[in-house]
Amino acid sequence: MIPRLSVARIAAIARKELLHLRRDHLTGGMIGGIPIMMTLLFGYAINQDVRHLRAGVADLADTHRSRALTMDAQATQVVDVVARVRSATELRQLLVEGKISVGLLIPRDFERRAERGARPAAQLLVDGGDPIVLGAARGLVELPLAGRSPPSPRAETFALRTYFNPERRSPIHIVPGLCGVILTLTMVLFTSIAIVREKERGNLELLITTPIHTLELMIGKIVPYVVIGYVQVTLILTLGTLLFGLPIRGSLLELATGVGFFVAASLTLGLLISTLATSQFQAFQMTFVSFLPQMLLSGFMFPFDGMPVAVQWLAELFPLTHFLRIIRGIVLRGADLGQVVPDIWPLLLFFAATMSLATLRFRKRLD
Repeated sequence: MIPRLSVARIAAIARKELLHLRRDHLTGGMIGGIPIMMTLLFGYAINQDVRHLRAGVADLADTHRSRALTMDAQATQVVDVVARVRSATELRQLLVEGKISVGLLIPRDFERRAERGARPAAQLLVDGGDPIVLGAARGLVELPLAGRSPPSPRAETFALRTYFNPERRSPIHIVPGLCGVILTLTMVLFTSIAIVREKERGNLELLITTPIHTLELMIGKIVPYVVIGYVQVTLILTLGTLLFGLPIRGSLLELATGVGFFVAASLTLGLLISTLATSQFQAFQMTFVSFLPQMLLSGFMFPFDGMPVAVQWLAELFPLTHFLRIIRGIVLRGADLGQVVPDIWPLLLFFAATMSLATLRFRKRLD
């Protein structure tokens, strides 16, 4: 039999639930905060029409027409010239270091090539690790060349040369990034729940009677998860290599060092969240809120260069942004640790700041 439903009882339960939500400020804030954050991120910060890619120029011809070609390339707004070098080797080095995404190589015989029109007059060197960047750069291949004779509307000004992913396979770009995304989620979540769980279970009573220092407790909490982080990275890269032919061009030892910096930074963020949350559910909520902007703005899903400058400055605060540059630099481009130092010191700074905040907030007592 279908039980008789009481509108009054249903209303009472609903009223009770609303009161509970009203008292739970975190959940209440997420009700409005997540839609606002997602709308702003996707509407303002996320842009698949990629513009202003960082570019380097090696103009070996140094003529009026070659300089005009560089200015025409910038006028398309697809690239912004941020570096000028004197050789093709230096241009490729900038690509390896991740300082540019596109290189314009104008050879010494540029004028002769431009006059004959039988073949491309210059080369376009592109970091092909990101298919979206490659697609945007391809728009420069048929950039009109002033004064070319005979005229040809389909003549290619640039010969496209793709680096680091010549087969243009998406897994080559995605798999290294997955290391950072998965570590961000698991490391922060595991650690944020660790202390909160002990509070809920009453295990902190045992720690109260010990002479352990707060900082020692914090470090002891994150050490096991460092090992877990290395296990996860090993699994991801092994599967990527076996199933997708992912090349690991850099040193595994230097890669492991970079992973260590990132794992430490992510774990301290989890510790800080654990000092703010009062329950495991709240810890999960706060982890989710911190994870979304990192995943969307770090360059994992959308090219970093295509974002507004203000959003790029915000993304520089996230550990994932720097780790993606580190792991893609070492794995895909064969960069060494010295070449990714600009992205290591922000991780160290983040670690020091969040560990200090977590230690100051943590109190070795039941409340």
